[in-house]
Amino acid sequence: MDGMDHLEHLDRHLVEELAQVARETVRDELREQSRKQRRTAMLYAASGAVALYAGGALALALGLGLAAGLPGWAAALITAAILGAVAYVLRGAAHPKHPHPHTPGRVIGGTPPAGPPGGLGVPYPPMPTEPPPGPPTDPEGPHHRA
Repeated sequence: MDGMDHLEHLDRHLVEELAQVARETVRDELREQSRKQRRTAMLYAASGAVALYAGGALALALGLGLAAGLPGWAAALITAAILGAVAYVLRGAAHPKHPHPHTPGRVIGGTPPAGPPGGLGVPYPPMPTEPPPGPPTDPEGPHHRA
């Protein structure tokens, strides 16, 4: 029997060692993936910041170009209107082309529906007037207790 106890000890040791190796491998893989994702996120953030400054420089150039022939306030107003129109077009491009169906739960400028937003028009299920009949009891059938 001593030989079996020794093998059981080796089995336990092998399982613990395999679990440790698996944990370290998973940890290293997750660390490498998160490092790549952090780098990608930083590059996206830097790209966004540079694009913001580029847009500001473009708006400034547009305003200065318009200010050459117009008063400063008019050039700024026209530049703001152009940027607003571009923002509106970009916002529209971000939404899907097909209109969303009106949800019955939301009412704008009216009274809410009498029923729930499920669309059936009944606020609550109807209450039965009498209790439901129980299952028929067969005196010869098996008896189960819960």
